[in-house]
Amino acid sequence: MSKFAETPKPPYYAVIFTTVKSDDQEGYAEMNARMFELARQQKGYLGIESAKGEIGLSVTYWKTLEDIANWRNHAEHLLAQEKGYSTWYQAFATRVCLVERDNFYERKI
Repeated sequence: MSKFAETPKPPYYAVIFTTVKSDDQEGYAEMNARMFELARQQKGYLGIESAKGEIGLSVTYWKTLEDIANWRNHAEHLLAQEKGYSTWYQAFATRVCLVERDNFYERKI
């Protein structure tokens, strides 16, 4: 079974969030789970792909730029962002991209 987000035919948008965590991760796991849950409830949300390692990488997919802006400015998400700035992240980057084409391959086992 694929671990890729089930996105519609392009165009749609991707928000790429790349992180380097700080040493202080108190409360992070709970907030991260809550943000995944809350994002799924937002208008225009299409899916997520996420990987954690030396750097963290989460890509969320959205129908419109307006949907992305609404998520960015959601009150509970703003609280999580502030905690990220002050405590959880040593560094991060957010990139918003228009997906114009996508291709998938999955070997059937």
